[in-house]
Amino acid sequence: MPTVEWMGKTFNVDEDGFIDSYANWCPEWVQYVKSQEGIEELTEDHKKIIEVLRDYYEKNGIAPMVRVLSKVTGFKLKQIYELFPSGPGKGACKMAGLPKPTGCV
Repeated sequence: MPTVEWMGKTFNVDEDGFIDSYANWCPEWVQYVKSQEGIEELTEDHKKIIEVLRDYYEKNGIAPMVRVLSKVTGFKLKQIYELFPSGPGKGACKMAGLPKPTGCV
């Protein structure tokens, strides 16, 4: 399994760069993904999406569908893509420490 070193931490990642375990998520991981996504500053809107994704995952064991994420956060899909240029499935879920979504997120 590939590894990533960032801010003194080592993370195991899958072939798509998702962290190996939800339990290994930490602030340093968020900063790493932020740099990979080309996001200059994490706003409260970013943090809200991450929080919703993590909460939903903890309760359901999967990432929410996009329309659920949009409904819960109040953000339109366009806004989510503006916050996470690679999208809710790749960028947002990756930053939140979720496994790579298998369906339509």
